[in-house]
Amino acid sequence: MRIIAGTSNLPLSKKVAKYLGDKITDASIRRFADEEVYVEIKENIRGEDVFIIESLSYPANDNLMELLVIIDALKRASAKRITAVIPYYGYARQDRKPGPRTPISAKLVANLITTAGADRVLTLDLHAEQIQGFFDIPTDNLFAGPVFASDIKKKYSINNLTAVSPDIGGVVRARAIANKLGASIAIVDKRRPKAGESEVMNIIGDVNDKDCIILDDIIDSAGTICNAADKIIDLGAKSITAYTTHGVLTGKALEKIEKSKLTELVITDSINNDKKCQLSEKIRVISVSDLLGEAIKRISEESSVSSLFDF
Repeated sequence: MRIIAGTSNLPLSKKVAKYLGDKITDASIRRFADEEVYVEIKENIRGEDVFIIESLSYPANDNLMELLVIIDALKRASAKRITAVIPYYGYARQDRKPGPRTPISAKLVANLITTAGADRVLTLDLHAEQIQGFFDIPTDNLFAGPVFASDIKKKYSINNLTAVSPDIGGVVRARAIANKLGASIAIVDKRRPKAGESEVMNIIGDVNDKDCIILDDIIDSAGTICNAADKIIDLGAKSITAYTTHGVLTGKALEKIEKSKLTELVITDSINNDKKCQLSEKIRVISVSDLLGEAIKRISEESSVSSLFDF
């Protein structure tokens, strides 16, 4: 087994390699003057089972192209099997046609990764689970839920907990956590006047005097979660914390989080946010390196990965 680290999230790659008791394979990944990606694998990987760790976070297009070039380099170096480990799958929100003459970019990215030569994909909390079907190669979509549930148990009294879905689409995620913890559930009824903006209309469920946990897969501009947090506190909640897998955190997200009534925002290290997190005392990062590392180990050993999906 070999681990190749893309440049998008080196800290996570190092943690995964440490969990596996392995080292990152020596590779040169650099840019020419015109920003073309150049990759050279410095070690012999002929006949090896290779895992590339690369998040498609900002700059998404550069990191996607880097992943494709690494896959091609490994294919031409006669790697036995190439698994693209994508902690954050960029373009996942473009999983359908929202209007006429629009692309389904999540499918296009899946085609690019497959055509480049990947034999398997391992990812985490896809925005829409049906994206797995966009790939014509085996695809495992891990869930951060077990990692979140373990952290919540350490931090909160389960008897006074309410799991909150930030929208109708996230109810399954919130219910899974609620069932695991024995908590109640609430749902945010919101509308989007336009892309990138949200307005909370109502909260369905009892949040009065409760420790509320908002559960989501992506926090981007932070508008939805911050608006929901403010509304929930206004309705008498004891505290409000958000657990979100992918901290995209664009624009004025950090400023909104600091000004909101959120007690804390907990994100994973699927995206490297080390610099951003230093600017906010409300953000805490928990690692998914052990989860990814265990999945990589089991795939390499040809053993079952399915138990990692369970809470």
